[in-house]
Amino acid sequence: MFELDAVLQKDSVLIGDLKLCQVRLINNRNAPWVILVPKRAYVEEIHQLDHSDRIQLMAESCLMAETMQDLFSPDKLNVAAIGNKVRQLHLHHVARFEADECWPEPVWGKISSKHYSDQELADILQKFKRLLGDELIEPCNG
Repeated sequence: MFELDAVLQKDSVLIGDLKLCQVRLINNRNAPWVILVPKRAYVEEIHQLDHSDRIQLMAESCLMAETMQDLFSPDKLNVAAIGNKVRQLHLHHVARFEADECWPEPVWGKISSKHYSDQELADILQKFKRLLGDELIEPCNG
């Protein structure tokens, strides 16, 4: 049974569920950053997903990339599955800007953290939910 890693739970806010993945916003206003977490137990690497889940992950990643492009108009969108600190498979989507504090270096371990205010968080979650629309599903409880 799928269980979200405690670090991912602590560092992010649920936007909603897609067919395969939870969509979660990293709570750091210094970098628009979303992770997709496949709702599969004991999966650490993309190749451990079955074929149909791999295809679905790519579709959901492209949907997230398009959504982030529409929301933030970044100079570059970084997409990566790293997992050195949190082993549970999760795919990062980070909107990058030439003016951000660690450009052109990767954000991992280099960008300062500042949480969204309650109002900023509510606004950004609403924007994501509006753009993702019918792609979001009710979470499975079982």
